[in-house]
Amino acid sequence: MIPTPIRRLARASRKFELTWRYGFNLGPSLHHRVRRPTLGTEGERVLRDLNRDGIAVTTVDALLGGSPLFPELVETVDGIQRERAAEIEAARAGANDPAIGKKTFLLEYLGRNPALDADSIHARLALQTPLLDLANAYLGMYSRLRYYNVWHTFASTAKARESQLWHRDREDLYIVKVFLYLNDVDLGAGPFTYAPGTHRKGRLRTEPAFHLEGRVKRTVDDQMAAVVPRDRWVTATGARGTIVLADTNGYHRGGLAREHDRVMYTCMYTSQASQSEEFFVRPASPPPRSGDPRAFALHR
Repeated sequence: MIPTPIRRLARASRKFELTWRYGFNLGPSLHHRVRRPTLGTEGERVLRDLNRDGIAVTTVDALLGGSPLFPELVETVDGIQRERAAEIEAARAGANDPAIGKKTFLLEYLGRNPALDADSIHARLALQTPLLDLANAYLGMYSRLRYYNVWHTFASTAKARESQLWHRDREDLYIVKVFLYLNDVDLGAGPFTYAPGTHRKGRLRTEPAFHLEGRVKRTVDDQMAAVVPRDRWVTATGARGTIVLADTNGYHRGGLAREHDRVMYTCMYTSQASQSEEFFVRPASPPPRSGDPRAFALHR
C-alpha cells in the first residue's frame, strides 16, 4: 500500500501544470503532438474562442456539417420523452422542491450513472471527429470521455441553488464540456452563462466572494459582477442545434429556467489524470488500447 503522505503529494502535484501535463499525462500529450489533427475553419475559430475566453458557441451545421448524428439524437430523445411522459411530468411537479443537494429542477434521462455504450448515439456523438479533436486540441493531449447524458431542466420559481449559482467544476485542471441544445433556449429557459477569462488559460485571477453549499463554493450574481462585469458575461442563448463548448473549471452557471423547459445533450472530456468521480457504468471488457483517439477516450 502506498503511504498516505506519498498519496497526498501525488494529489497535490496534479494541481501544477508541468507535473500534470508532463508527469501524469505525458503519453497522451506526446500522442497528440505527433498526430495533431486539422480542425478546419470553424474548428479553429472555436478553439481560439475557447482558449481566450473559456467558452465558444457554434452550431451543428457550422461545426458538424451534414452529420446524420444530430437527427438521430433528436429522434432518440423524442422516443424517450414519449415512453417516459408520466415520469417526466412527475419530475416536473417536484421541480420547486428546495432540498439542498438534490437538483429537483433537473432530470437526467440516462440516469445519474449512464452505461457507457460505445455504439449508442450518445457515445458516437461525443466521439465524432470535430468534437473529440476540439477537446484534444484544447487540452493539448488525447482526452478521456468522462460523461454523457441528456438533461431536462424544468421551469421553476424556486430560489436559485446548486448549479444555478456561479461555481467552478473540479474534475481537472482543464475540462471541456459540450452542451447541445435540443430545443430553442432563450433567457427564460436558463441558458448556460459563463464569466470569460476565469479559466486557467485566462488572465483573471481575482476570486469572487462565495458561500458554501455543503463543501461547494457558490457565488451569486452581484458577487460575480464585482469581479467580471455583467456586460462581459457570455449568455449562451440559441436555437435548437446550438453547441456551447466551455472549460467549466472557469466560473459558470445555468439551468435557472423561469419560463420554459430546457432540453440538451451534454458530454465531458478531461485528461487521464482527472480525479473525477466515476460517472459511467463501464462494460466489463473495455475496447483494446490503441493509438486511435476514440479508443483512448473510452478507457477509464
